[in-house]
Amino acid sequence: MTGSIVGLFSAPNGGVPKASVDSLGVTNEGCIGDKQNDRASHGGPQRAVCLLCTEIMEELQAEGHPIDGGTTGENLLIRGIDRDELKEGTVLKTSDVTLRITRDATPCRTIQDSFIDNNYAIFSHRIIPNRTRWYAEVIQEGTLSVGEAISIVSTNTL
Repeated sequence: MTGSIVGLFSAPNGGVPKASVDSLGVTNEGCIGDKQNDRASHGGPQRAVCLLCTEIMEELQAEGHPIDGGTTGENLLIRGIDRDELKEGTVLKTSDVTLRITRDATPCRTIQDSFIDNNYAIFSHRIIPNRTRWYAEVIQEGTLSVGEAISIVSTNTL
């Protein structure tokens, strides 16, 4: 299954919203130029990149939520990948980068402004499966670019 990267986001000073960028270098430790203020909950090798499907964001927008690209802390916004195919162990590849999903990204109050009545809990995989962001580790370091293809190459579970 192949989709595309429609948004990349980074926050040099940490927090949200993250600013839109055209390209983003990724390493085993995370996204270059993207700071995490709470390293106990974000970042590091197992949470190097945070990704979200555009279709989920658009679904939430249609319900009236003020979510937008970068407002929930995602680094990578993708379109055209079936959300049900994203789970722990799924491997995604671009021309330059390989990522493996390690876990869902548990929502916290930092992103509450992206939801009606600050109800960020509706973004929880445990409450509504596959309506969430995902953390990924970087298997192959490189640069991600807006507009490039991204494909699932494996759906082995961890």
